[in-house]
Amino acid sequence: MSHFIRKFVIGLMLLSGGWYLPEVKAQVTVQNQVTVPDRPLTLEECLGIALSNNPQVKQAELQVQSNGNIYEQSKWQRWPSLSFSASQGFSFGRNIDPFTNQFVQQNIAFNNYQLGSSATLFNGFQIQNSIRQNNLTLQASQKDLAATRNDIMLNVALGYLQVLGNKELIEVAQRQVEATQLQLDRTQKLVQAGSLAESNLFDLRAQLANDELSLVNAQNNLESSKLTLKQLMNLPGGQDIEVAPMTIGDPGLAAYDATAQEVFETAVRNLPQMQAAELRIAAAAKGVEIAKGVRLPTLLLNGGISTAYSSAAPSERFVADGSGSRTMEVPSSTRFVEANGFRVPVVDIVTVPNGSIRQFGYLDQLDFNRNSSLNLSLRIPIFTNYQTKYQIANARIQQQNIEYQSQIVRQQIRQNVEQAYIDMTNAAKRYVATLNQVRAQEEAFRVAESRFGVGAINSVEYNIAKANLDRSRANLVQAKYDYVFRTKVLDFYMNKPLSE
Repeated sequence: MSHFIRKFVIGLMLLSGGWYLPEVKAQVTVQNQVTVPDRPLTLEECLGIALSNNPQVKQAELQVQSNGNIYEQSKWQRWPSLSFSASQGFSFGRNIDPFTNQFVQQNIAFNNYQLGSSATLFNGFQIQNSIRQNNLTLQASQKDLAATRNDIMLNVALGYLQVLGNKELIEVAQRQVEATQLQLDRTQKLVQAGSLAESNLFDLRAQLANDELSLVNAQNNLESSKLTLKQLMNLPGGQDIEVAPMTIGDPGLAAYDATAQEVFETAVRNLPQMQAAELRIAAAAKGVEIAKGVRLPTLLLNGGISTAYSSAAPSERFVADGSGSRTMEVPSSTRFVEANGFRVPVVDIVTVPNGSIRQFGYLDQLDFNRNSSLNLSLRIPIFTNYQTKYQIANARIQQQNIEYQSQIVRQQIRQNVEQAYIDMTNAAKRYVATLNQVRAQEEAFRVAESRFGVGAINSVEYNIAKANLDRSRANLVQAKYDYVFRTKVLDFYMNKPLSE
């Protein structure tokens, strides 16, 4: 069985980079702990538990969430920004009266409030290209998550088949023990009757001990494969689990319904790592466009509202009531005329609005000091010390690097498919040869058992025939699961469900 496991592990190392498997959800999750049913687990349940418990899958899911946040935030860059600021200050000594703009010698307390907004009207399509790039990066990370899930599911499927194979080998070993025990009981009666020599009895007892040892080894292999499966599912080693049997009859040996090239072409269309590589190429192309956009003008629209309060402002002010105006005579305090020896002030006739003197409080002053602004600014890059030039060059290098990475992924998929196809072909040949061997060994053992029963051959020859049959039956179980696994690998490259 160890040779069989090694072959599966080699296949796993070759194929773990590219196996398409459907998404399977965990059965029950409570506080990130998966409840294992108290019954034999199906393959789908094992896959669900493994995906729910695996930290690599959780990391990939977090990366998807992070990229999703970046994408959503980039879409908000199209909207104006809005900010508010406030300040409180004190000024001592010689200051400027904010209402008269004259110097005053007094301490002043003041507040400033400002609400501002800014919108990018045009910046070389950098915002639009950033949104598209982040969307492509998000999709690529989703494909990475699918690829990670596929790797985990591939390992679990392999471990599940190993458990089933070892359980079937136990049945083969048990039948060997039962057959040897029956022959031992029969031989013991013949020896007691004097028909056979007692040495035949000793040889069969030794054969029975060998068969029992083989049964113990098969049971140990089953426990080891169960431990491997539990580790793949991230369950404690002491967790008792059983797996439900799958209907895996003798596989048909008809030619596979697709050529290696057809399997490769289907895999390239469906494998998430190939899709992720293509999405990253598109994202890198958007990165080049973003770098080019730096060379174009930037047009910004800014606006704001501000107000202020100062303790130097008078507490009372004349406030018009909006009901009209009136004329009044106002003697001048600086202009005078001489008449008949008298100095008479000049009287000005002025028009003033109707109103009254009112208290000028904090909120009144803030309302009086309101100020609004709106401006449009244009920035045209002329020379930026070649920063833009080299940013574009590096973006193009990054794009080429990702294109080469995509070629590497494509090459790995081709190599994996070709290896899987030749492994399937070789497994089919091995299964056919082993099946013919079992049939021949069964006939040889039938004859040997008949001759041994009549004393035509001794126990050594009988044990050799039985050992050959037992070994060929065990090889047939291994060959069957090897062929089924290799065929399933190609099925999944062809985007077929696991359960078929």
